[in-house]
Amino acid sequence: MNRIAHRRTKIAALGAALLITAGAAGSAVASGDDAPGRGGAREAAALTGTAKLYRPAGDDITFTFDAHLAKEHNMDPRAATGTFRFSHYTDTWGAAAEVKVDCLITGGKVAVVTGVVTKADGVAAGAVGKRVGVTVHDLGGHDRLGYSWAATGVPGEGEPLPCTSAAPFEKVKAGSGDWKVLPWIPEYPQAGA
Repeated sequence: MNRIAHRRTKIAALGAALLITAGAAGSAVASGDDAPGRGGAREAAALTGTAKLYRPAGDDITFTFDAHLAKEHNMDPRAATGTFRFSHYTDTWGAAAEVKVDCLITGGKVAVVTGVVTKADGVAAGAVGKRVGVTVHDLGGHDRLGYSWAATGVPGEGEPLPCTSAAPFEKVKAGSGDWKVLPWIPEYPQAGA
């Protein structure tokens, strides 16, 4: 085999390898976008998982999310369903709350979820029946979180509107868990339709 033929064979082999690699990567991306959610089809948006916040004083602060926007409600974030829970404990006091989701919007790896507190104790007890909001930035194990009561210090004070919350200023405690955000892909009507 002469030099030119040998080089063409190598280039063809490299090209085939690149096509196979690109095809596999494309399949992985496509299957991730079409991953089944509730009901067997990709849901419109989701925020799931559990993690603890980092606090130098050792406070035990946990947020757990199971919030979903079904595919058939893609253009109605206020049709989101699910729950989220949060708790905050120190050596001397504690509080916990459960929240029924009433809105979920995600964009890329950021999610904003709101809901009405259905159960609470401790300093959060006054939040029952009130809306609270949480923002999560999914950074793969280094997630960040913000909550609507950041400025007041007490959940339920200064109720946010649906799907509004504070910037994600808190950090996750290393190794304590992870939150997952499924990006929302709005389906806008076509021009002239």
